[in-house]
Amino acid sequence: GVAHYHVGSSMAEELGKRLGIVSLDDQEDATCMTFVLVGEDHTLGNALRYIIMKNPEVIFCGYSVPHPSESKIHLRVQTSGAPATEVLRKGLEDLHDLCGHVLTTFTESVERFKLQDRQETPMSS
Repeated sequence: GVAHYHVGSSMAEELGKRLGIVSLDDQEDATCMTFVLVGEDHTLGNALRYIIMKNPEVIFCGYSVPHPSESKIHLRVQTSGAPATEVLRKGLEDLHDLCGHVLTTFTESVERFKLQDRQETPMSS
């Protein structure tokens, strides 16, 4: 079944402005969709494509920038059975988790470096 998520109205309204679905033809089904992500570019497109392609249920994932003057990307997802919307949701969650891990690792390394630097620097009066 399809999972339903309760989202605050302002968040849902904002998401509605930033995420859409392109309907290319009547042959489309839930396993093959093109999403429009407004206000995004290659930064999110390439990272999200990479993460989504790691999912074993994904047959194809690619993105394009329709026009350089427009700040949006089209992300195409085709799966072997799972709904493309769920694969996109999981991809976004996995990318969010990965970015959180990178940030935590980086912050901890900077703190260790600062501590080590303080210990090695002789105090002069």
